[in-house]
Amino acid sequence: MSDKLMLLDTASLYFRAFYGVPDKVKAADGTSVNAARGLLDIIAKLVTLYEPTHIVACWDDDWRPQWRVDLIPSYKAHRVVEVVESGPDVEEVPDPLEAQIPLIREALTTLGIPIIGVTAHEADDVIGTLATRSSIPVDIVTGDRDLFQLVDDSRGIRVIYTARGMSNLEILTDESVVAKYGVLPTQYADFATMRGDASDGLPGVAGVGEKTAATLLKAHGDLAGIRAAAAAGEGMSSGVQAKVLAASEYLDVAPTVVEVARNLNIEVPAEPVRALDATQTAAAEALAEQWNLGGSMQRAIAALNR
Repeated sequence: MSDKLMLLDTASLYFRAFYGVPDKVKAADGTSVNAARGLLDIIAKLVTLYEPTHIVACWDDDWRPQWRVDLIPSYKAHRVVEVVESGPDVEEVPDPLEAQIPLIREALTTLGIPIIGVTAHEADDVIGTLATRSSIPVDIVTGDRDLFQLVDDSRGIRVIYTARGMSNLEILTDESVVAKYGVLPTQYADFATMRGDASDGLPGVAGVGEKTAATLLKAHGDLAGIRAAAAAGEGMSSGVQAKVLAASEYLDVAPTVVEVARNLNIEVPAEPVRALDATQTAAAEALAEQWNLGGSMQRAIAALNR
């Protein structure tokens, strides 16, 4: 089996599990376990289908970093339920899911899957750094299209996109990013900056949608080239020129918000994920018994023991 690193956008996956798995089975104390069970089943399926030798659960140590908010105050603002002066703001997370997050972390640790997060950074930044530093091919598992900027056929970096569900996984390569959006993965961050994203509170360039953004990037290469052409009054209609110039202040800061970090102080774990030994298996089975994780834990163990 060839070495391959799988990077999990963990929050993206446990939110998907929470909303996708009916909340019918509970732990003995009445705690919901649908997100934990669903995430274990997702991991079992991913490991079985794509056969990674190394896996990292990338974590949002800060889902809304202040340095991004300082640049664009609306960044993810609609998801804040409590502003915290001394740390990360509190995100809107359903209580039954919030209660499962410690269990999810314990389950991952019990299975020997390392969890990596970085203070003041999102999981996207952890993924960006580990993918950039990896010496082996990388599969990034996410429902977040912002990570399309990391796709790189020359280095074997692709995205396994979960937005259409675990039964309709989509593999994003250079070719498929171009087919979807008309831009290269290296242009995707600039494309996303111009298009904006209401789900992240990014306004984009008013009046510039995906088609216009792709056309501008095809003509001018990158955002710097587009802005230079707009300043010179060349290579675009007067209407588009006016829109780009009017968004100048936004375009000064948005690329830093949209681009994922690639140089955090973390390293790709050297040790592969191994089959569980008898002690680890017993611990995983005990955790499953305690929290009523049922066949989901067994399927995850079986996949890792392949």
